[in-house]
Amino acid sequence: MTYEATSPEDYINQTPEARHDALKKLRHIIKDNLPKGFEEGMIYKMIGYYVPHSVYPDGYHCDPKTPLPFMSFASQKNSINLYHSGIYAKKELHDWFVSEYPKHCARKLDMGKSCIRFKKVEDIPYELIGELTRKMTCEEWIDIYETALKKK
Repeated sequence: MTYEATSPEDYINQTPEARHDALKKLRHIIKDNLPKGFEEGMIYKMIGYYVPHSVYPDGYHCDPKTPLPFMSFASQKNSINLYHSGIYAKKELHDWFVSEYPKHCARKLDMGKSCIRFKKVEDIPYELIGELTRKMTCEEWIDIYETALKKK
């Protein structure tokens, strides 16, 4: 689902009420664990965490007016989705998350390249997401991003 929200609070308020607590908790756990340098806001019509232009003036190469995206989450029709660019860009981080997930959740991991889908709010492994959020600094994300750009 797409929401026309102007702030993270507005976004959560527009979602189904049954998801409000889970989305608030997810936001809180990410904000509490987000490394210095990243910023929270609305990006791609989702609650997002990104490298602001004040830290990385070049912005995102596809649209330099957009700050460099890092992670975000969204309330979709059938799930709450967490998007983490570091999982896609750094194999060690991906492998760590895949191996840790079963220790935190009984359900099978539903994951794409950078998208983790939670069909039931009670299955969201908040502690693991907090740990994932801490695993990559802003500087490391910029380095990985710039290295990937040079390979193109």
